[in-house]
Amino acid sequence: MKQYKAGNIKNIAFLGHGGSGKTTLTEALIYNNGDIERIGKTADGATVSDFDAEEKKRKISIGMSVYPLEYKENKINLLDAPGLFDFEAGACEAISAADSAVIVLSGKSGFTVGAQKNFEKVRGIGLPTAFFIGKLDSVHAHYYRVVSRLTGLYGAVICPVVVPYLEGEAVKCYIDFINDKAFVFNGIKSTECEMPQGEEITQMREIMLEAVASTDEALMEKYFDGVKFTTEEKLTAIKKGMLTGDICPVFCGIQQSGDAIPVFADIMFEVAPAAIDGKITVTKGGDSALITPDETAKAAAFVFKTVADPFVGKLSYLKVINGKLSGDSKLKNVRTGEEFRIGKLMWAKGGKNEDADTVFAGDIAVVSKLGDVLTGDTIAENTDISVVPALFPNPTLSLAVFPLNKGDEEKIANGLNRLAEEDLTLNVAYNTETKEQVISGLGEQHIDVVVSRLKQKFGVNVELKTPSVAYRETIRKPVKVQGRYKKQSGGHGQFGDVWIEFEPHSGDELIFEEKVFGGAVPKNFFPAVEKGLQESVKQGVLAGFPMVGIKATLVDGSYHPVDSSEMSFKTAASIAFKDGIPNASPVLLEPIGTLKVYTNEESLGDVIGEINKRRGRVIGMNPMENKLQEIVSEIPISETHDFSTAMRSITQGRASFTIDFERYEPVPEMLAKDIIEKHKN
Repeated sequence: MKQYKAGNIKNIAFLGHGGSGKTTLTEALIYNNGDIERIGKTADGATVSDFDAEEKKRKISIGMSVYPLEYKENKINLLDAPGLFDFEAGACEAISAADSAVIVLSGKSGFTVGAQKNFEKVRGIGLPTAFFIGKLDSVHAHYYRVVSRLTGLYGAVICPVVVPYLEGEAVKCYIDFINDKAFVFNGIKSTECEMPQGEEITQMREIMLEAVASTDEALMEKYFDGVKFTTEEKLTAIKKGMLTGDICPVFCGIQQSGDAIPVFADIMFEVAPAAIDGKITVTKGGDSALITPDETAKAAAFVFKTVADPFVGKLSYLKVINGKLSGDSKLKNVRTGEEFRIGKLMWAKGGKNEDADTVFAGDIAVVSKLGDVLTGDTIAENTDISVVPALFPNPTLSLAVFPLNKGDEEKIANGLNRLAEEDLTLNVAYNTETKEQVISGLGEQHIDVVVSRLKQKFGVNVELKTPSVAYRETIRKPVKVQGRYKKQSGGHGQFGDVWIEFEPHSGDELIFEEKVFGGAVPKNFFPAVEKGLQESVKQGVLAGFPMVGIKATLVDGSYHPVDSSEMSFKTAASIAFKDGIPNASPVLLEPIGTLKVYTNEESLGDVIGEINKRRGRVIGMNPMENKLQEIVSEIPISETHDFSTAMRSITQGRASFTIDFERYEPVPEMLAKDIIEKHKN
């Protein structure tokens, strides 16, 4: 493959809801370019983009893939992103490396939640965007209904460029408004036909002409004068409108057959902005700045995707933002300061990589074994510049991981950490209190894929359980108790005697004080008493959970000049704790979190109902952008294990939420009995 400069490189992300046909559209474009002999089917696990073993098995896209096309004078890097919410990391990776995006819609399903969320995300960062309405051969698919929905939501930015002519629900031909031609397609082969007429076609043409005219005063004058636009004027206007965000061209076709794909490729690859037109947010000299790729500057690139491969090592997907990279390029990791040589450069081509000599600014490459380089890192000759990394969604579903085979704990931990390197929506943590390895992801399918990859890549089998809740215990009333320890077994004995007052306090840590008068307990034994209490609060008297909010005051006691020792007073303090705390009204505490849910207004009542059902308390609501509502509540963390699944079901994936630990509160008495009984056995 040739080297291309930034003015002839176009990085296009394909985004949308799961099942909308992004991967098949990518496949059709590769086929149209002559790179493959047929359009593979995702149902057969036979597409270029879905090459991972898990993708083939599940027949869905799980990770983002890159495939470069040499199309006319340009290099087009197709970035095929997964659409399922559980694998949103792939969409984040694609967006961070793209210069434009295509939101793929199904003519049957229309503008679904996943497509809307992706569109609003790319619009929010100013990424030029187009739509492709596909699967027009599906029963009840209707292009014009989908366009009507888009124009109703976003108005004049929607610009139909290729539209179908329908008889009933069947597509008879496609109309290219840019070239003012109509075509009948048989796969990617086309025959020009007579231009059909109709009210819908006339309406779509007027929408397109108004959008084109709005980009330039001279074009607006021509439009009002009734003068036809040339093909070049329309292409230039749409490209300009995409860059400014004033135009989102709309295409259509049938991915699996290839119908209308050549028209989409010709126009989209012409109007899509090149890498040199893109704006990259960086920190430069400590300040935020926007830069465009510059091949004359010192070499710099950022890592937008990482793949953990146990056989070939770690693979880093880079987008070069300045200068050029070659095998002997010497760069630094801006985050760590680590210096290294690039080594072997490759072009990503789906699941296969092709050797590359030089990669210029604006292009995408793959490098193996870059040491401590992670997704989001910038590698550069000039360490004063750093790309602002993409934002990834926070994990919402947590499960505890247990080995099926003894002795696999270390292999599991290493495998999970490797997988977390390549997936920034996967969190791995060891809970020292519950002694559980906990993984957190975006949903059940996400976690299931992680478990499957642990077995496939690292040879370990695990089972998943609901994570244990880190309960606490405390007391509600003061008590004064004696702890006396006396042991005589020949020679020196052991003697310690303390009176301790236990009372509640508002903090978490044990507070120890002494108010001993007259030397009843020598000062040198005070630390031993405190140590005995500190060890005792680690295991409460109800269910063995750590105790918090206790103040202990040593008020009296006695000692023996020969038999008393630090050990005897430590033991006496433990006895006082064990005898006294059960009489101080001990109570079980549970962690309470602040839950913030961001949801559409239509789902507001159902979401509040779900929070109430989980013992949550709504404490406020605030209107947000994009017609969303923020619901602020407090909820027991034990009730939130599967909250993400419920939210996805109730809001069709529109809602997002955060949970942050706030404090501990007493568990309701009926629930506390069951918890105590469970942990006593």
